[in-house]
Amino acid sequence: MKLSQRAQRIEPFYVMEMGKTAAQLAQQFAHTDQPMISLNIGEPDFTAPPGVQAAAQQAIRDGRTQYSHALGLPALRERISGWYAQRWGLAIDPGRIVVTAGASAALHLACLALVDEGDEILLPDPSYPCNRQFVQAAGGRAVLLPTNAAQRYQLGAEQVRQAWGPKTQGVLLASPSNPTGTSIHPDTLRDIDQCVQQRGGVTLVDEIYLGLSYDATYGQSALRLGEHVISVNSFSKYFHMTGWRLGWLVVPPSLVPAIESLAQHLFICPNTIAQRAALACFEPENLAIYEQRRTEFQNRRDAIVPALCDMGMDVAVMPDGAFYAWANVANICERMGLANSWDFCLAAMQQAHVAMTPGRDFGQNGTEHHVRLSTASSLAHLQQATQRLKEWVAHG
Repeated sequence: MKLSQRAQRIEPFYVMEMGKTAAQLAQQFAHTDQPMISLNIGEPDFTAPPGVQAAAQQAIRDGRTQYSHALGLPALRERISGWYAQRWGLAIDPGRIVVTAGASAALHLACLALVDEGDEILLPDPSYPCNRQFVQAAGGRAVLLPTNAAQRYQLGAEQVRQAWGPKTQGVLLASPSNPTGTSIHPDTLRDIDQCVQQRGGVTLVDEIYLGLSYDATYGQSALRLGEHVISVNSFSKYFHMTGWRLGWLVVPPSLVPAIESLAQHLFICPNTIAQRAALACFEPENLAIYEQRRTEFQNRRDAIVPALCDMGMDVAVMPDGAFYAWANVANICERMGLANSWDFCLAAMQQAHVAMTPGRDFGQNGTEHHVRLSTASSLAHLQQATQRLKEWVAHG
């Protein structure tokens, strides 16, 4: 059977491949005194609050499970708009909000609507691997631009200006970012956006971790720059609904009809039960729970990042959002005779029983020396994991 060129262009998702290995080893270690601690998947250990779960159950009992509008329930689009007003002081027209089957569907729709065969989209290196695959699946080319700690692993306006070519269609940014947990400074984002607008391009920003910001300087939505900006968001991270597969796009009014047509054909509509449940996310009592949990994620970051640095897993930039640490293990690998962070992660699973994600997925710029740890696990698990790693690194 002949595979399409599109399918052949898609790279493996090594996060998931490493996850398979971790799951297999976890079974082996399950009944030992050191069961596997998984810090490799970016999934909150919290689930949807009871009020959100109850809303889903009520929707099922009431039989409110039919197709919704392709753009999502009007009531949910209104609630999302209200959240932007309450949290960030932004007046976002609900008509610009498109509810999607997760942030993945949002990015897929945006790329299909905006990217033609051969178009180039600029992204930072490192960055979340699926984002560049959405560009390539639409026929475009993801152009990775190297970043460093001094840039907070984010693009700068001068980089964008220098890299812009005749085929460049725009930029795809993430703030806060996976894998680094760092955000773009608002002034830098404004400069990048001005550069893009001057060239008639598109500013597309993945903001799925925006609710999990810990620094007011960085915790601002790109939507404040104007209605030309396209923002991707999700109920997975801040709202702890990963498996519910629900997200949204905020797009310029002129783009809504095209997005709607694509959504009708590709997805029919987002999951109706998940949408009914998501309405409850914005009730005051549930928002209070989310904010309490956000503080817990920040406390985990504050405890774990210094512990990693102390053992030689250098986190060059303190994450200001999300729940990741991007740690350089080059010196440890050299001392332990390990070739790269992939070997480091395999050895850590086998010997310390701690699962992490090697940098291989996230780009080409120094990623072979880095690992991503998720700090979305409980503080007790994180402390236990860092203690195991400390002992293993010291005696390895």
